[in-house]
Amino acid sequence: MQAAPSPSSSSKSPPSPHPASASQDAGSAAATRDRAEAGSRSAWGWVPPLYFAQGLPYVVVMTLSVILYKNLEVSNTDIALYTSWLYLPWVIKPLWSPLVELMGTKRLWIVVLQFVVGASLAMVALTLPMDRFFQLSLAVFWLMAFASASHDIAADGFYLLALEQHQQAAFVGVRSTFYRLANIGGQGGLVWLAGELRERGDSWVTAWQGVMAVLAGIFLLLAAYHAWRLPTPAIDRPAAPGERHWKTFFTIFADFFRKPEIAVIIGFLLLYRFPEAQLLKLATPFLLDPVSAGGLGLTNKEVGLAYGTVGLTALTLGGLLGGWIISRVGLKQALWPLVLAMHLPNVVFLAMAWAHPGSLAVICGALAIEQFGYGLGFTAYLMVMILVADGPHKTAHYALCTGFMALGMMLPGMWSGWLQDQLGYLHFFGWVLIATVPSLVMTALIRVPEGFGRKAPAA
Repeated sequence: MQAAPSPSSSSKSPPSPHPASASQDAGSAAATRDRAEAGSRSAWGWVPPLYFAQGLPYVVVMTLSVILYKNLEVSNTDIALYTSWLYLPWVIKPLWSPLVELMGTKRLWIVVLQFVVGASLAMVALTLPMDRFFQLSLAVFWLMAFASASHDIAADGFYLLALEQHQQAAFVGVRSTFYRLANIGGQGGLVWLAGELRERGDSWVTAWQGVMAVLAGIFLLLAAYHAWRLPTPAIDRPAAPGERHWKTFFTIFADFFRKPEIAVIIGFLLLYRFPEAQLLKLATPFLLDPVSAGGLGLTNKEVGLAYGTVGLTALTLGGLLGGWIISRVGLKQALWPLVLAMHLPNVVFLAMAWAHPGSLAVICGALAIEQFGYGLGFTAYLMVMILVADGPHKTAHYALCTGFMALGMMLPGMWSGWLQDQLGYLHFFGWVLIATVPSLVMTALIRVPEGFGRKAPAA
């Protein structure tokens, strides 16, 4: 699939397949100068905290909510169904992604939305003692999800504007790493904190209120930091007043669906994470459920250590290695090894469901293998989205890519709880292995330009 032209050098942006607007032409001509301005504040000063801030609300909505509701004795079926619906804002965010491109700067969107997420976290804490906590907390999680999805649009667009393409490839592992560090902080440290507060005599409600209060404070500090630290490249600017109309809005969408082999692109985006979408919703319940129910019977603190710390540390290392490999050999050469590294280690969940290892060290090792492989494979997926989004409307088009990714996570996740109830954990994890076939088929169909993502040698 020739979704975008291959870069010809490390100092120029690749040619666009579509004519840009007058303001975009001016921006393209000034791209090197603008990025030099952004580079005056090292990308290391803003890429890591920006993607940590991007990952934190996502892990709260999609993972901590699962553990919270499990601790408060909501059923697996309800947890999987209703928390899967929380993917919807990420699915439909392309509907308003052109607004982020047309209205205001992406820097301003980032800072404002981070404050909104911090306020939402505080609101979740207030709902937990109420009689209808499940419905009320879900409503606040929806608000947080919409703010987080909008923040993703702005953050990803800012990343694409502020860095050259070879820098994007080099930093894709870094952004993935700090996104996953947010997962470690959420699934590891904060789950451990909830378990520690519970063991000290607090109720689960009080324990999770404390966790949400800590999160709110962290996020408000991140918002203040980014208000100070994010660079202000001249290329990050709102559209000219004459471009802010519905015709431009719909043209941005139409340009995406006119990309070559768009059906293959959409199929890849939907199915690449098909097995993971089902496994993800049941991984934590599997670790927490007692052995009599087919689980491993771990405590919250043990899950925080095994899955949220050891596993996600391995995932982080995998993400860094995957980004380095792509920057060295290019996405085309690295694609199949990274895809296989992502899917094959899922066998460890099947092995644990069969053997029920009683050793926490064995469980930690198994999860480390699975998460390391996932970290490798996900970097390939990120680079394919960067390839597809390339062009004059890369912010909105990248948001469309992530919207299809979220839809591919949402739909399988919705039925995964019911399917696990019907099959049991052992047969469910066997099905997850079979579900890798659609992902492998779509990987075989995708085509990547030679050298895409590889750092060009110095002149």
